[in-house]
Amino acid sequence: MEYLWSPWRMSYILDHKNEPGCVFCQALSLPDGPENLIIFRGQFAFVILNRYPYTSGHLMVIPFEHCATLEGLPTLTRAEMMELIVGCVKTLTASYQPQGFNIGANLGGAAGAGIPQHVHFHIVPRWDGDTNYMSAIGGVRVVPEALDESYRRISQAWNKRTE
Repeated sequence: MEYLWSPWRMSYILDHKNEPGCVFCQALSLPDGPENLIIFRGQFAFVILNRYPYTSGHLMVIPFEHCATLEGLPTLTRAEMMELIVGCVKTLTASYQPQGFNIGANLGGAAGAGIPQHVHFHIVPRWDGDTNYMSAIGGVRVVPEALDESYRRISQAWNKRTE
């Protein structure tokens, strides 16, 4: 079957392999860069670009500790995660100028967590009118920027924020 958009195929979706183990823990074992999409590593948690974003700039904050619940994490980890969320908002505001954000965690499979065994927060930049019929009717997402470009843009903005 040929896809209508085949000249612009996104290899990170089409070539995805379901490897055993936690994708977040696996990302931590790789050097930072466009391959693992990690923007920043803190002392207890890290910031990573979502490989399957809802919008351009969709980030996640994830603890190093493989834990399914917030209450299972140490207080210092939870505190750092909140500070990293604030850093994500500042960075995305500087690099994308969104008009709002969705920030949240889906705790457990029943709540919609795609990876329920490793708790994480989503930081999704939003713009007025960015919800369209493609998601609602077609069940597909349209993201106007390639992941490697998002990674470059966000990494530069994150580093400027922390200088």
